[in-house]
This record gives sequence, structure tokens and C-alpha cells, in this order.
Amino acid sequence: MIEKLLETTIVQAVQALFERTIEPAQAAVQKTRRDFEGDYTLAVFPFTRFARRSPEETASLIGEYLQNHIEWVAGFNVIKGFLNIVISDQYWLGYFREHQADESFGFIPPGGGPPIVIEYSSPNTNKPLHLGHIRNNLLGFSVAMLLAANGKTVKKVNLVNDRGIHICKSMLAWQRWGGGETPESTGIKGDHLVGKYYVKFDQEYRIQVAEMVRDGMKPDEAEKQAPLIREIQEMLLKWEAHDEEVLILWKLMNGWVYKGFDVTYKTLGVDFDKMYYESETYLHGKRLVEEGIQSGACERDIDGSVWVDLSGDGLDRKLLLRADGTSVYMTQDLGTAQIRYDGFNPEKLIYVVGNEQNYHFDVLKLVLRKLGRSWAETIHHLSYGMVELPEGKMKSREGKVVDADDLMEEMFATARSMTMELGKTDDFSDEEAEALFRMIGLGALKYFILKVDPKKNMLFNPRESIDFNGNTGPFIQYTYTRIRSVLRKAGVSGNIEAESFPTLFPKERSLLRMLYEFPAAVQMAGDSLSPALIANYVFELSKEFNQFYHDITILGEPDPVIRAFRISLAGMTGTVIRNAMSLLGIEVPERM
Repeated sequence: MIEKLLETTIVQAVQALFERTIEPAQAAVQKTRRDFEGDYTLAVFPFTRFARRSPEETASLIGEYLQNHIEWVAGFNVIKGFLNIVISDQYWLGYFREHQADESFGFIPPGGGPPIVIEYSSPNTNKPLHLGHIRNNLLGFSVAMLLAANGKTVKKVNLVNDRGIHICKSMLAWQRWGGGETPESTGIKGDHLVGKYYVKFDQEYRIQVAEMVRDGMKPDEAEKQAPLIREIQEMLLKWEAHDEEVLILWKLMNGWVYKGFDVTYKTLGVDFDKMYYESETYLHGKRLVEEGIQSGACERDIDGSVWVDLSGDGLDRKLLLRADGTSVYMTQDLGTAQIRYDGFNPEKLIYVVGNEQNYHFDVLKLVLRKLGRSWAETIHHLSYGMVELPEGKMKSREGKVVDADDLMEEMFATARSMTMELGKTDDFSDEEAEALFRMIGLGALKYFILKVDPKKNMLFNPRESIDFNGNTGPFIQYTYTRIRSVLRKAGVSGNIEAESFPTLFPKERSLLRMLYEFPAAVQMAGDSLSPALIANYVFELSKEFNQFYHDITILGEPDPVIRAFRISLAGMTGTVIRNAMSLLGIEVPERM
């Protein structure tokens, strides 16, 4: 890559010109700002101290050295203490000829080695997936794609939270008020039906608590003593004791939910290499806790509960087992981590979980270290911000959520309406049109969510995401179809052979420069686990191509060599847009 050659030669220049050795990092170049002539810029201010010359003179000396020692440096200019380096057209054209036919351009082939295990989704079986889960799933899947594109072996895993007090709430509510209804008898998707009873439990529980408070009990005491809360606690104890009646009900309702989840995952376009279930992993966690008691890392209180004291590490005491012997989330996460390490011996364990769980993962790593698991350092919490609506936060217990299935259907309907209004499917069959609507709607949803830096909270407004102009998925998809249309009219289906010629027009050069940057964008996004970097890149690339398309004649160019080059340049741009969007889990249509 030309950047590395520049940096190496700059180190040599400083040694030759000023008799000073510098580290390569000190010679790092940046992309030149658009309002200046050049490709790469070096700030020379740090060198003036030992160069004993003005910034302008120091920059000029280094520029002359580069021009004399690198054949691809065509010129330079100096703006105060900034050296702007111009790379020759022949370098960019040579790079283009080398890579323009590479359908996997930007991706590193698999390199083998220990896998990176990435967990995402992690739903509870007491409710359907909602908008928060959508961000989790899309982020996890995209990060997995990014890591694979960087040559890593990746294992995508899902931990289903299928046991615990919240699951018992849905079970008890259905048992009490369900009347035997099923997904088949109601026509309601299984996860939605179970979620209905999770909300029902909370409604009835709040009524009980309010009545007890009216009778004179303090609110916090009423919440603990309400008959419904005591019943679900009893149900959880029966579940852990393998009570046959409770297990039958649990398996029945979880089965409904799993079928519902599968439909949602398929529609969303995400998948997993392995599924884990808390109902199995919590037992491994309990064994680790018992091991901790034996080693002295954990302590049992007088009431029988088990804790780990982390106060010496700046945290607090953490509950691992309740007094009645039932486990908590930390228990199952300990067990799950151990199972994954034993099963994969991974390079890294990545957990895609919201930032409200930052403390939880600090505790998880620390407890594992206290249990003697040195591999705890492989755990990485990919913490992301919450998704909010214009009217505020979502509340599952109250049923105030944006359901994932409903949201996707709304996106498809909006895409259908806007696409038909623009007349983009006039010559499509009904089946082709419907497939396009779903591709546009899902692309809009995914892009809108993934273009936001994972660490940031985001406000989701569905209507803002579907627009054929602006920073949206449909804009990029439409750019791709424009390229495919050019290739069809040119009578080719992809890249064609193009000869070299002496100069590039500015728009050609600018577009070619952006294509050159794609592999670095993929690497940077993979290193930082941020699909937003790819989203930003492919949007800027699409804008650049559309400017090129409007300003430069492609098919009407009379010179056959130049025409062939421009067609081929468009073809490579299409390849990069398709590859970039695939890293976001987004499909691009052939026409619209």
C-alpha cells in the first residue's frame, strides 16, 4: 500500500536530511482534505525542532526527497507546516487494473486459527423480539461478517434465556387466564402469544400490589408479599426441582416461542452456528460456584446464599446463588463462558449486550479470574447504546414496545408505497415487486440502525429511514441498480478489460481513490467492531459515483479506450457497494 511506502520513506528522509531517527508512527500520513490539492498529507511541525528550519522549508525538503525516491510521487505542495503529496495517475490505474476484476475485493481470505466467538440476540422466552433486539441482532451479525472479512474464523452463537422468574410470569399467567388457547387456536404467532401473558401478569400483579397498599402495607413490602409474586417464586423452585407438571408447561410454551423466533430471525436475515440455553448452562455455573466455595473465592452466608466479595477490586459483593439455591444471571453466564471456552478454545469471546450491562461484564471477568480462569481476558463486551422512540423508552412489561415483526412489516409496507409512488416497479411482476419491497424495506431498517456508532444511543423513526435520497439504505441500493443498468446497456455483466491511458479526469481519479480505500475501511471497521464505519464509507462512495455519473459521459464517450475504462470503473464500484452492503447484512437489487 502506498501509505506504508510513504511512511517508510519519510523515516528515511528524516534520517538522511536531518540525521534524526524517528518511529514509523511519527511519519504517519493522513488523507488530504478535499479543499487542497494532494492525496496524502504529512504534518511536519514535530520535525522542525531538530531540522532547525521553518515548517515550510522542512516540508519542501521532505517533499523533494519523496519525489526523488518514490516513482509514484508526482508532485507536492506545502501549506504552512503541511506537506501535501500527489500520487501519480499511473499508480491508481495500476492498482485498478490489478483489482478491478476481483469479486471479493476488500476481503481477506480465511486464515484459520482459533475462532472468535460472538454472542448476540440472547432473547428471553417470555416475549417476542422488539426493536432493541433488532439493533442487537443486526450489530452482532454485521460484526461477525466484518471479522470474517478480515480473515478471522467466526462462530456466531445465541444464548436463549429460557428459565427464571420472568419466564414463570408468562407461564403462570397463561395457566391462570389463558383458557387453553394456543398459537393454532388463536392464529397468534407463538412468541406474541406468550408475550401477551407476560404483560397480563404484570397488569394483575400491579392490581394486587395497589390493593395491598390501600389496605395499609408499604409499597416495597406489598411488591414482595403479593400472592402472584409468591406463586411464581414457588413455580421457579418447582422447575429447578424438576416438577413434571411445571416442566411440561415450560416445554410447551417455550416451544411456541422458539418457532416464533425462527420466523423473525429468518425475516431479519440473521443466523447462528450454535444455540445455548440457560436451562442447561446454569447448572455448569452452579458447579463453578461450588468450586469457588471450596477454593475460598466465594462465601456462603448464614441464610445459605452464596456471594463473591469484589470490594478489594473496587466493586461490591455479588450474589451468585440465592438463599433458596436458585441461580441468578451471573451464575449462568459463568457456566456459559466455561462451556464456550472448553468447546472452542477461542481467540476472543465477544458479547453483544447493551451498555446497561457494563457492570455485569466487569463482574463476570473478575469472578472468572478469581476462579483461576486466565482466559477471562479473552472476554470482550461489545457495549452498545439503547434504541429509543420519539415518545421515549420501551417497556416490555407494560407492552410498550416496538415489536420486531410489526416493525418489519411496517417497513415493507412503507417501501411498497414509496417505491410504487416513484414508479420504480412499473415493469415488474407482482412477485418481483414484492421481493423488491422487502429488500428495500429491510435494507432501510438495517442501514438506519447500523450507520449509528454502536456506542451511541439512537432515536428510531421508521419514515426517516426510507428515502431514495440522503444517507439511507435505499439511496445506496438505487445507486447499485444504476450501475447495473449501465453494465446491461453496455452489454456486459461485470468488469471488462480496460487499457491504461496517460491521465485521469478529476471525477475518475476521486472515484478510484475511494475504491482504493475500501480494504482499509474493512480492516478499521473490523478492528473497532463498528459497522458504522462501513455504512459511512459506502454512503460516501455512492455519493461519489453519482457525481461521477452526472458529470462524466460513460456509454456516450466516443473514445473506445476511455469508454471501456469508465464502464469497468463503474463495474468495480458496483462490486464494492455490494460487498460493503453485504457486511451490513443488506442485499442490493439488480434493478428498480
